[in-house]
Amino acid sequence: MFAAFISSMKIKDVRNKIIFTLAVVALCRVMANIPCPGVDTHALNVYFDQFGQSSSAGSQVFGIFNLFTGGALTKFAIATLGIMPYISASIIMQMLQPVIPQFEKMVREGGESGQQKFNQITRYLTLAICLVQGAMAAVAMMNPSRIGLPRPPMPLVTNQGTAFIVMTVIILTCGTMILMWLGEKITDNGIGNGASIIITIGILSRIPNALYSLFEMLKSGGVGGSHSIRPVHLLILLLLFVIVTACTVMLTQGQRKIPIQYAKRAVGKRMMGGSNYIPLKVNFSGVMPIILAGAILMVPSMVFSWLPTLSWLAPYFAYGSPSYMIIYGLLILFFSYFWVANQFNPIQIADNLKRDTAFIPGIRPGRPTAEYLDNTMTKITLSGAIFLTALAVFPMLLYTNFGIPFIVGSFFGGTSLLIMVGVALDTMSQLESHLVMRNYDGFLKGSKLQGRHANRRGRYQ
Repeated sequence: MFAAFISSMKIKDVRNKIIFTLAVVALCRVMANIPCPGVDTHALNVYFDQFGQSSSAGSQVFGIFNLFTGGALTKFAIATLGIMPYISASIIMQMLQPVIPQFEKMVREGGESGQQKFNQITRYLTLAICLVQGAMAAVAMMNPSRIGLPRPPMPLVTNQGTAFIVMTVIILTCGTMILMWLGEKITDNGIGNGASIIITIGILSRIPNALYSLFEMLKSGGVGGSHSIRPVHLLILLLLFVIVTACTVMLTQGQRKIPIQYAKRAVGKRMMGGSNYIPLKVNFSGVMPIILAGAILMVPSMVFSWLPTLSWLAPYFAYGSPSYMIIYGLLILFFSYFWVANQFNPIQIADNLKRDTAFIPGIRPGRPTAEYLDNTMTKITLSGAIFLTALAVFPMLLYTNFGIPFIVGSFFGGTSLLIMVGVALDTMSQLESHLVMRNYDGFLKGSKLQGRHANRRGRYQ
């Protein structure tokens, strides 16, 4: 593996892509550390030092957002919204494709110009989301109790009012749009998917804080503190991390290969035909079910803070409570099937197979093929959804039952680990493709990263 990295730096084109990616990532981290004007940074530091580790639902919502922005939220930086509005807009547009035929036609039949129009609509939707979220962030900064956080001992904003809200909305919106542009530049001129890399770097930037939390717990282990660990516990945590990461890789890479056979036909003097397979991913929906389920469960805590008459429901939606984990798990199961039903089209795949004179052995072309693919996808989605649910709930169990800090537990599963593993595999896949094209050894000798080569079966995914 290290030899592959050294080889990648020897190739001028690949080296330039890596350096460009690292430079843009560094610029993104700078944006995450420049506070917005009008915010009292001293009061902000004091506030989050006192209440940042609160166990309230609002604090957990805050912790999730802060994790994905790489700590920008605690500084109320110009990159506070991060690139998540763009990700949200992309998810919404993907979900609207089957609902609005014009969007689906634009992507599938419009070619490059159609894809550009679709991307432009996504950018406009990102702008609208930024305006709404920017206004909410500005109002919450003036009064944190609106999102369920404790009231600050001193004002966090020096001059509160409409002018601060307008200024903050403009700055935060511009910050997100710049991040979106930088992410597209990484995708075009660097290595990997730009938006995913920016999110991943934000998550990885919290590792020093997580390690410091573990060190503090280890120091207090000898005196039997309520949130303390001993060296043996630390070794168990490291072993758990390795096991969970390995399971996450298996979930990300797992697929059911459906064999297909091409009918033999003469093309000129050559006989065309052969066999291939359709890869059906075990975790077809990726990280989407966790994101959607988490977004829905963020709403109750905000509603309870605005409507005290419903506060009696708050314990049922408290982060880490048994009822919360049950609801969270059921939502993940639901959205796993919802995403598959929304994005996986067995009828279209069956039509493509029939058009290419291909068939699944033992299955008649046309409708029987579509039904077979639908039934198979339903079965493997169940196993993938159960595994995904366990992966999402595991950090909560560490937090509630073993006193592991949220910032540490978030690396043991859930959205963070799935994103890090997925982005790492995708980036390594692209690097390996560049190396193999230039006759260098890849990262895995004698093996291939799944999804490395775009071949004929790609149209059936």
